[in-house]
Amino acid sequence: MSTWILLRGLMREARHWGDFPNQFKQVSGAGRIITVDFPGNGSLSDQTSPSSIVDLADYCRSYVNTLGVQPPYQVLALSLGAMVAVEWSAMHPADLEKLVLINTSLAPLNPFYHRLRPGNYPALFRHLLCGSILERERIILNLTSTLKRTPEEESFLLEQWLSFARNSPVSRANIFRQLLAAISFRAGKAPPSVPLLMLAGQQDRLVNVKCSIALANLWNCPIKLHPNAGHDLPLDDGEWVARQVKEWIDATR
Repeated sequence: MSTWILLRGLMREARHWGDFPNQFKQVSGAGRIITVDFPGNGSLSDQTSPSSIVDLADYCRSYVNTLGVQPPYQVLALSLGAMVAVEWSAMHPADLEKLVLINTSLAPLNPFYHRLRPGNYPALFRHLLCGSILERERIILNLTSTLKRTPEEESFLLEQWLSFARNSPVSRANIFRQLLAAISFRAGKAPPSVPLLMLAGQQDRLVNVKCSIALANLWNCPIKLHPNAGHDLPLDDGEWVARQVKEWIDATR
């Protein structure tokens, strides 16, 4: 039975996947799905976030091991989570069987002004580090999702996210530590040694889609681009993500 591990990004937790794990399981035929909270987020919000991708990768490996699930694993990872997946595969290549990386960027392979669009710097630092929880969640939604929603749908989603943030608050110190981990991470030029699929949203407002394209070209791996989705591709079109993974798996058999 295939085991898929889902890794999210900065300040996000397992509950932010919403219905995607069910969508993914139904479409892709995945066996077991494990969603991981990084220390400092979600169920682990009272812990201190590691300030390095290496430590985050070590944590993920240790956590899955405590569940008694044996490798190799298949990993689908978004943004910061994709950096963790790349490092995990570099440190312990026998652990992983397949990688799906979504809207990620890696230094020094992508320039800083592509990794985080400069126009977002003021809003990010003002709202993520200084603003209210509502301001923070609203700016995250605006930067990571392009899906057209009715006012009622947007309000419902924001209320969900607000409940997550109030129930499991991410401290400003942990936000900074996670930012530091992402900014300071340096990936090797060699690609992961396992089959790899890149997915990216062409309307990503946070990270330039050129980052994913550049990595796919460098690593000579397939890439699929969603014409309308933003940074949080599973949120904007989870069925499309699951379908791309299913088609890729079928093609590599």
